[in-house]
Amino acid sequence: MLDMYDFMNDVWLCHSFGGRCFNVTAFQPAVNVLKEIQAFLESNPSEIITIFIEDYVTSSNGLTKVFNAAGLRKYWFPVTKMPKNGGDWPTVDDMVKNNQRLVVFTSKSAKEASEGIAYEWRYVVENQYGNGGMVAGSCPNRAESSAMNTTTRSLVLMNYFPDNPDLSQACKQNSAPLMSMTDTCHSAAGNRWPNFITVDFYKRSDGGGAPQATDVTNGKLVCGCGNIDSCRQGMAFGECELPEAGVAPAPGAGAAAKETASSAGLGKRAPFLQGWRMAVLILGSLHFSLWF
Repeated sequence: MLDMYDFMNDVWLCHSFGGRCFNVTAFQPAVNVLKEIQAFLESNPSEIITIFIEDYVTSSNGLTKVFNAAGLRKYWFPVTKMPKNGGDWPTVDDMVKNNQRLVVFTSKSAKEASEGIAYEWRYVVENQYGNGGMVAGSCPNRAESSAMNTTTRSLVLMNYFPDNPDLSQACKQNSAPLMSMTDTCHSAAGNRWPNFITVDFYKRSDGGGAPQATDVTNGKLVCGCGNIDSCRQGMAFGECELPEAGVAPAPGAGAAAKETASSAGLGKRAPFLQGWRMAVLILGSLHFSLWF
């Protein structure tokens, strides 16, 4: 999740708190961060990254120019291949084979036509961010999003972080309440598990935390089981196997880090929505940075 602005005749990222850029030192050139993403994709040829842009760029083709300058165009997943009306995404294998491993969404609708950058709200439903998204038993959509149960939007993003980042409460927030909210939002989204989970301080928890939420939700998405470690190639959906006695999976195994998503399928034709390993977009309201 990146906030982008016009600044000093270029596109910059804002270090924002609660959506506000507090001073000039909060900015940095967007191309620097995007080059880190380019380096990751080059070094990890089977990985897929999704970027959500809160878009304040008004310069002509400003986003196109900065993505091109960062060398990311060769990884671009074209908007023409994105499913309309809630249809199926391509398989992970096909995306990797075609080297179309960067999925980018913008908050500006006009840029889908003018720059070929997908308008987020045509493809994604998202619950309320901040305190309003942390009320137990409730998963309302944010104002810009369609209702959570709108199945013509094929991706589900779940926010779970407070208005103001609070390190002292992060362990509690990123534990049982986070797991409970995934169940709540699953019901609100028409029995669809989230494809993205956003939190603050992803390394903090009283238990498995955000990595555990990722593993559990991936298990539900990929094979209908309670953890991704229960999924096996070729198994029927929902025919879950218990781990062998005395063999415990490593805590948080397979969890994504920072804004990157580990995109592994179970088989050669694992569907994008079910075979795509969940992204934990870890910084929530501090979504300006790729390092933590």
